[in-house]
Amino acid sequence: MTSNAKRPGEAPKEAPKEAYAWVWLPGATEPIVAGRLAKGPGETLVFNYGRSYLERRESIALFDRELPLRVGEMAPLTGLTMPGCLRDASPDAWGRRVIINHTMGLAGDAAAAVELDELTYLLESGSDRIGALDFQASATRYVARVGQSAPLATLLEAAELVERGVPLSPELDIALRHGSSIGGARPKAMIVDGDIKFIAKFSASNDLYSVVKVEFIAMRLAKACGLNVARVRLASALGKDVLLIERFDRVRAADGWRRRAMLSALTLLELDEMMARHASYETLAEIVRHRFEEPRETLRELFGRLVFNILCGNTDDHARNHAAFWDGKELSLTPAYDICPQARTGNVASQAMLIHGAQKQSQLAICLMAAGAFLLTAPEALAIMRAQIAIIRREFDRICDEASLTAVDRTLIKGRQFLNPYAFEGLETQLSESA
Repeated sequence: MTSNAKRPGEAPKEAPKEAYAWVWLPGATEPIVAGRLAKGPGETLVFNYGRSYLERRESIALFDRELPLRVGEMAPLTGLTMPGCLRDASPDAWGRRVIINHTMGLAGDAAAAVELDELTYLLESGSDRIGALDFQASATRYVARVGQSAPLATLLEAAELVERGVPLSPELDIALRHGSSIGGARPKAMIVDGDIKFIAKFSASNDLYSVVKVEFIAMRLAKACGLNVARVRLASALGKDVLLIERFDRVRAADGWRRRAMLSALTLLELDEMMARHASYETLAEIVRHRFEEPRETLRELFGRLVFNILCGNTDDHARNHAAFWDGKELSLTPAYDICPQARTGNVASQAMLIHGAQKQSQLAICLMAAGAFLLTAPEALAIMRAQIAIIRREFDRICDEASLTAVDRTLIKGRQFLNPYAFEGLETQLSESA
């Protein structure tokens, strides 16, 4: 059901009818209002740029494919209910749970039955959201929704309360809602350490093994394989593991923080969550060829990430887990993030995105079939696979030691998530040959 009720005993809150998009232009440390997002026909949200924004020489289209710089109201692309470049700035599963907890004090099955409207999510979530956008109720006055500084232990405690559906104290509520605009489904928060901003991922109450340590291991192994990945480190709070991921969409400047605009692959593919099953690596590769800086190098990197996802057992490689920086003219691939091996009981698995045609089995043989879309020859693709396999085998125990992963968890993930035999089926001979 859709609801905008407040906590029990409070008067219902009327759903907002509009929100104003504010943007940090390239190199800027302060935002300016870009335009208005408002309810349109049916369930759609329509956007129009403000006159003052259009008159600025330095203004950029929020994404030229969806929202070109022009006067007038713009409806979403066919099949979408709102522009994808704006939906990218809205919270995903975890952030929505935090906001539902804030507004209604619900979680679990009770929260699953509640869905607030998209404008509410945009206006209630934290202002330090991924990318270079924020949303305000005002077109003339920007007031950031910022969180209070809180130690990791306090944030972890707040996240556990949200998981249980316990309403937070005002202090915890403000601290945790600061990170509600981050994507993904796992409990998380945002912290600042000097000139670096981090996303902190917490252990979940239903984890059967150290999921955050395993993600750390996967990210470090991806780096060892030569991939461009976000920097990570491990911490602990209340005796639980915390993964700290350095934000790559923020740059510290003398007069404040610069924000880098980002677009998800889901937006580039002109899809939303309801159509995500159609997301394809081959189609994304075609977009890279036509729209990205350094397309050949980018395609090699993207192919390497696909191969690594299969080798480490990350089947959660959906189109929101790929993204590009946007400067108003060109796109460039962001560092990889959310490389998180998924639990599996057997060998057979599938990736979240299609790899070659309608095939998405978690097998390197399917990747080899798609190599041409990445402008790679079969020998080049096989060389990438062989190199990654060798590095994972060589570095696995060292990086597990670095993470202090227990012997039990190490045994659990080796050969199941990492280097699962299913990944090699059909290519055993080619992969065993010397490069």
